[in-house]
Amino acid sequence: MILVYPVISLKTEFVHRGSRKSLLGENADPSLVESLSNETQVTSMTPPTFLVATDEDDAVPAENSVLFYLALRKAHVPAELHIFRQGRHGFGMTSKDPVIASWTNRCSDWMKGLGLLEKR
Repeated sequence: MILVYPVISLKTEFVHRGSRKSLLGENADPSLVESLSNETQVTSMTPPTFLVATDEDDAVPAENSVLFYLALRKAHVPAELHIFRQGRHGFGMTSKDPVIASWTNRCSDWMKGLGLLEKR
C-alpha cells in the first residue's frame, strides 16, 4: 500500500472528524468504530506499506500515519514512514516543494527494495 496523509484512526483524538461523520454518522456503535479504525486491524497479512504525511497537515494529523506504522511494526509488516516538516494536506505527486516532491522517488526506491519494481 502507498498511503499519503491517510485517515487511519476513527477512535483517537487524531480522527479526521469529517471522515468519521461521513462514514459512521453522529452516534456510531463503539464496536463499529473499533473495527473501522485501521490501526487496530493490522495483521501479518497486511500488505507492505509506505506512508507519507506532514507536520503542517491540519486536516489529517500525521499521528494517523504514526499509529499505523507502529501497528505494522508490531505485526512485522515491512513499512516505511516519512513525515515532512512542511506541506499542507493535498500536496499529491506534483508538489512544487522539491523536498516534499521527493516522496515519490523515496517510494520508488522502497518498492525496488521489496522487489516490487525493477531496479534500473
